[in-house]
Amino acid sequence: MDFGLVLQTDPPASAVVALMQRAEREGFTNGWTFDSCVLWQEPFVIYSRILAETSHLKVGPMVTNPGTRTWEVTASTFATLNDMYGNRTVCGIGRGDSAMRVAGRKPNTLARISEAMKVIRALARGDEADLGGTVIHFPWVRNGAELPVWMAAYGPKALKMAGEEADGFILQLADPYLTQYMIKAVRDAATAAGRDPSEVKICVAAPAYVTADDSAAALAHAREECRWFGGMVGNHVADLVSKYGEHSSLVPDELTDYIKAREGYDYAHHGRAGNPDTEFVPDEIVDRFCVIGTVEDHIAKLRALRDLGVDQFAVYAMHDAKEEVIDTYGERVIAAVNA
Repeated sequence: MDFGLVLQTDPPASAVVALMQRAEREGFTNGWTFDSCVLWQEPFVIYSRILAETSHLKVGPMVTNPGTRTWEVTASTFATLNDMYGNRTVCGIGRGDSAMRVAGRKPNTLARISEAMKVIRALARGDEADLGGTVIHFPWVRNGAELPVWMAAYGPKALKMAGEEADGFILQLADPYLTQYMIKAVRDAATAAGRDPSEVKICVAAPAYVTADDSAAALAHAREECRWFGGMVGNHVADLVSKYGEHSSLVPDELTDYIKAREGYDYAHHGRAGNPDTEFVPDEIVDRFCVIGTVEDHIAKLRALRDLGVDQFAVYAMHDAKEEVIDTYGERVIAAVNA
């Protein structure tokens, strides 16, 4: 199993770069960031610095969307980074929850994501792409350029599309039951589309918080530092409930039941510990969706996810122990999981 680190691009950018360097030293293979240009600094500028100051770490957004930038600009940015530093980027893409809503727009449709994935991938590797009637290509892209496009998804139509079209599937929660359910949906779709399902990489992303022991006090603190994640996932779940209803055979109740007490969401606190809009998230959901507890607890849960077919676990480090979780994973977790 590979390991990634996910950060917000809060200023100063130098701190983001330093944490990514630290992660690479500790055995992480991927560095991801949020991409919401109103809430945080522009990630692609920071990627260039991260790539320059690391040797093999792959970087990318978790996730960008096809609405805040034109597709040729997104493709050109990735292609330029790859030309400068080798093929060391991954395009994570999704509907654009915070990026679009904070700017007063609706998240993108699946049809738009589908079109964008094809165009961005093609242009970034030097192929031609049709931009609504105008066919273009980048003449400066060298042979051998590649850009994997990984799609974030929860709902049945999105999972199907990820299996049919994406190079990887990003699942933002670490619940083993839901992970198994969604991996099966993606792989079944890949198989039905005539693809080798093993070619679709599986990335689970969730907060990880290592406690010194399993005392009630230690676990309570860890849960409070990670409760924001249930609220972030809840934004996507609320969209699914709105579309499919509270109890639908298309979406498991294990994913949707917990948002019944959700009242609203202020993106000013998005992805941050102490988010007041996530008080509705119960401890059970924090424990299921995140990886919390002692080193032994982390190793056991990550091995279970690996056995389900997860290729990468990406650590959301939006809490008060960023350096500690990077170092502990490097010193005690990564090697044990991959033993």
